[in-house]
Amino acid sequence: MKKSLYLLLLSGMSMTVFGQSSLYQTGTAKSLDENFELYQKELFGASKYGFEKLKSLEADTEPKIMADLYHALSAMKVEDPASSDLVYYFIRKYPDHPTTNYAAHMLGNFFFERRNYREAIQAFQKVNLNRIDFEQGSEINFKIAYAYLQLKDQSNALRYFNAVKSQPNQYKADAHYYAGFIYMEQGNYSQAIMDFQEADKSSFYANKVPYMLAGAYYKQAMYTELINYAEPVLANRRNLDRREEIHLYLAEAYFEKRDFAKAASNYDAFVNARRGELSRAQIYKAGIAQFEIQNYQRATDYFKVAAVESDEIGQVSSYYLGHAYLKLNNPQFAINSFNAAYKGNANTAIKEDALVNYAKVNLERGSFQEAVNALDTYLSNYPNGRYAREAEGLLTDALINTSNYLRAIELIEKMPSKSERIRAAYQKITFYQGIVYYRDKRFDLAPTYFDKSINTPIDRDMVLEAMFWKGENFAAKGDLPQAIRAYETLQNQRPKNNHPFLIKSYYGLGYAYFNTEQYAKAETQFRNYVDRRQSIEDRGNYDEALVRLGDTYYVQKKFVEAQTTFQKAIAENNEFIDYALFRSGVVYNFQNRNNEAIGQLNQLINNYPSSLHLEDAIFQKAQINMEEMRYAEARDGLTRLINTRPNSPFVPFALEGRAVANFSQQNYDATIDDYKRILENHPNSSNAQSALVGLQESLSLQGRSAEFSQYASRYRSANPDNRSLQNLEFESAKSLYFSNSWDQSIRAFEDYLRNYPQAANRAEAVFFIAESHYRAGRIQNALDFFYQIDRERESPQRLRAVQRIASIELENRNFSKALPYLRESATNARNQIEKYESYSGLMQVHYEMTAFDSAIHYADRVIALGSVTGDAIPEAMLLKAKAYQKSNRVDDAEETLRDLINAYKTIHGAEGLFLLAESHHKRRSFVQSNDVIFDFSGPYSSYDYWYGRSFILLAENYIQLGEEFQARATLESIVERATHPEIKKMAQDKLSTLN
Repeated sequence: MKKSLYLLLLSGMSMTVFGQSSLYQTGTAKSLDENFELYQKELFGASKYGFEKLKSLEADTEPKIMADLYHALSAMKVEDPASSDLVYYFIRKYPDHPTTNYAAHMLGNFFFERRNYREAIQAFQKVNLNRIDFEQGSEINFKIAYAYLQLKDQSNALRYFNAVKSQPNQYKADAHYYAGFIYMEQGNYSQAIMDFQEADKSSFYANKVPYMLAGAYYKQAMYTELINYAEPVLANRRNLDRREEIHLYLAEAYFEKRDFAKAASNYDAFVNARRGELSRAQIYKAGIAQFEIQNYQRATDYFKVAAVESDEIGQVSSYYLGHAYLKLNNPQFAINSFNAAYKGNANTAIKEDALVNYAKVNLERGSFQEAVNALDTYLSNYPNGRYAREAEGLLTDALINTSNYLRAIELIEKMPSKSERIRAAYQKITFYQGIVYYRDKRFDLAPTYFDKSINTPIDRDMVLEAMFWKGENFAAKGDLPQAIRAYETLQNQRPKNNHPFLIKSYYGLGYAYFNTEQYAKAETQFRNYVDRRQSIEDRGNYDEALVRLGDTYYVQKKFVEAQTTFQKAIAENNEFIDYALFRSGVVYNFQNRNNEAIGQLNQLINNYPSSLHLEDAIFQKAQINMEEMRYAEARDGLTRLINTRPNSPFVPFALEGRAVANFSQQNYDATIDDYKRILENHPNSSNAQSALVGLQESLSLQGRSAEFSQYASRYRSANPDNRSLQNLEFESAKSLYFSNSWDQSIRAFEDYLRNYPQAANRAEAVFFIAESHYRAGRIQNALDFFYQIDRERESPQRLRAVQRIASIELENRNFSKALPYLRESATNARNQIEKYESYSGLMQVHYEMTAFDSAIHYADRVIALGSVTGDAIPEAMLLKAKAYQKSNRVDDAEETLRDLINAYKTIHGAEGLFLLAESHHKRRSFVQSNDVIFDFSGPYSSYDYWYGRSFILLAENYIQLGEEFQARATLESIVERATHPEIKKMAQDKLSTLN
């Protein structure tokens, strides 16, 4: 049975007001008890109503006071809006009553529980702490402190928390915890540490305090204490609040103590928890920790994130990122990273280091032009820098290896002083530029650079080499006197007998003398070349020099020496054995050893049906048979020549020879037919008059003299009496053509044709008119004239017209029209150049007409001809690779492209590099595509379009690989440095998609 309200209250009071038994028996006491019982049962509405009825009791009696108190408390429990006023009224009315503290305490709790902290403080402060026990006082002080804390009044909160901390009580640990929190907020970390250490002794705060205490240790730079505290806590306590932050504090502490292994593991633990994010400074430090323990791959994960901004952290992160990629053998990423670090301006030392490293990696990767630019920038910006001397040495290496020699030469010539290394580099680079101009047939420009190299004689061997190529350049230009002087200058330097360029000069000078008809001097040079080449493995042009030596003997009528030389070539299975056989036959003929001569010629005719000298051999053999009066054999040989080579210049002479052979065999009808063919088809031939005489004699013997007049008349028309004037006009028109006066040339030839409509060289005049229109850019006019010549099937100019028609229709992209003319040109080609032009055209036509197998076939034929022109082979290889790609023969295409870029550093190689990288990209082999670009792109930097396309592709590969930092850095570099406007725009557009 519960105690009555009256007895319950009296038991807690310090004085007795009434006697117990008499009061309890009154009705008032019973009513109080009943309402109190309702209050205890939390029937606050009922108790409020009951106590309100008792408020009418006599004033200031104890029951009256109890009724007032519990009426106010009941109202408070049902959250009557006036309840707080009732409690405050009670406190004011009975300030000294023992229940006043209870009322204030209850009101404070009411507000506190409802987080009305301002009112709670006011109510709690009504409690007279001197009249309650310490435990209750501690509770009230703690709640006042907490309320002040929630109101952000840290000063008052701390004052009350400190009061709670003064003696043991149930709120002591809480007070230490919250006081520690406030001290942390105020930056008083030493006091915070002491409070947290006390709170940490409580089991309730054992999992809450550690991250706060660790933070306080860190703020005080007490790294040893932090480590000694946090490590066992992490190991021994489960369910720690914000465990990941303890790892972070540990990581920071270990980093400061340079224990990078433990720092790295704790940074990773924080990141792996996925409950927070590192600051950029912490990301940078995590990267440094991983870098220091040589975990370079993990270091890049951090540095990539820290490097995204252009502040000092970003700059230094990019710098370390570059070194990490070098350790990972990923130089392409390293290049972009060092470049990004150099662009930053926050840390000048890092900027300088990054620029040098950027240059070094480019140099090692073969990107010599990038290295040159970087080193030039370094020496300009840091002439007395830490790496100035090293940079000069590296620049020398880069300059020598760059493909942009003109830029390199410009850089060196601007240097105020040049070290020996730089001068040596200059000698090489100027030589290389001379070679470039020579290769590109810019013969007027090459000598200047060869002379620059010669005039910087650091390396004597290079001086000799430059002199040799200077001679080669003049020879190719056709300036033989200058070529002779260059070769002779080399030989006058008296190099060692086995010097390779001395030996090569014998060959070049031999040809120069030969072509200027200085045969005795040519003989000496060719003999010197042959004598030195025949005994070594690399015989160079030995085969050709040997037969040219034979020619020098021949033209000097040294037939024995000539025959010995040609026989030597034949015995050695010389590359030009067909020519040697022909010349041997001619020499035997001059020695009146005609059977041996025919034997040599038969070897050529029977064994080398594709020889360029086949017609000569057939004709020469027929001539010898005529000399030996073997007319039938002579006739058969000449017939073979006439039938198989209808466009040969030998045809009119073969017809004459066959006519003589037939005449000797008294076959006069055949004789007459051959003479007629000469007069009809070749009226301007040098043997036309002889044919006319022979025809007259043959017709007379046959009694057909009446037929002669028409041929005599035709001959006179083709060869009028004013022959000298006709030739003068023709040669004058030709002179205008060869002086590039196209319009004047056309008018001159048209006048000539009007004056001499029956001229034998009419077809040649028409051809010159066509050519002049072509040269003047009037392609359609030219084409009309070429087609006019083509319709004259017997015209000696027809083959030349066919070749030009093929070329024009190809340029006009009329592939079906070009095709038959190209085929005919190929069939009748008489030299390597004509074969090349025909095969190259057929290759292009078949490619454009999607006959890719045929395109590949003709590309191979072009390649087999060798370097007929400087670009012949690389152009054919590129088209062959494209044809393979169009045929979905990816492996064949890639193999061809690799061969192309390995062998030729031309624009074709630059495009081939892009196509190879693009092929890997399309197969999603992004890393392999990047490797191709970085491994091979260096020599192609001067071909700005394809070089730029390759690096835009590189950025696209990075995007696919998730390397946005690298993609952005690459595109920014292209935008900054690209010289081709289309490439710059492509890079800008791509970059905008990343922003």
